[in-house]
Amino acid sequence: MNSPDIAINIAILLTAYLLGSIPTAVIVCHCMQISDPRQKGSGNPGATNVLRVGNKAAAVMTLAGDLLKGLAAIWLAQYLLPTDHSTTLWMALAVLAVLGGHIWSVFLRFNGGKGVATTVGACLALDWHLGLAQAICWLALIGLLKVSALAALGMALLTPCLPGCLPHNGCCSAC
Repeated sequence: MNSPDIAINIAILLTAYLLGSIPTAVIVCHCMQISDPRQKGSGNPGATNVLRVGNKAAAVMTLAGDLLKGLAAIWLAQYLLPTDHSTTLWMALAVLAVLGGHIWSVFLRFNGGKGVATTVGACLALDWHLGLAQAICWLALIGLLKVSALAALGMALLTPCLPGCLPHNGCCSAC
């Protein structure tokens, strides 16, 4: 890998981080003249807390914006990255960068959300089967547990076992 390739890869990671850092919940609530979600409810700038302190429309817009951040970052990486043996590593790093941006947003003094929707969006871009399976997993867990943070943790723990995560759409031996 030569210097221009490394520079492009670093630019992709920085762009993914900045896309992830966009505080969708704060922007939506501000535009809709709803209280800042960081000041109420769980204090988390995510769709679940916007639903809790705002309204359904604001929560749906926040969810859509957070999904799009993940999708956009990975689509950009897929478009710009060369197809070679190093692509998988850089795609994984792009996913981590957009997720890291959402969780530790530079625009929110390195605070942010849990990253559920952003992760699902990124995984939808990688493999729609995986993203859909994650969304279904989170919905099932939130229905069962009634706690967003626990559903997010459960989804994260189950993701390696979901269709589309492993080669040949197989399931891990632990599942």
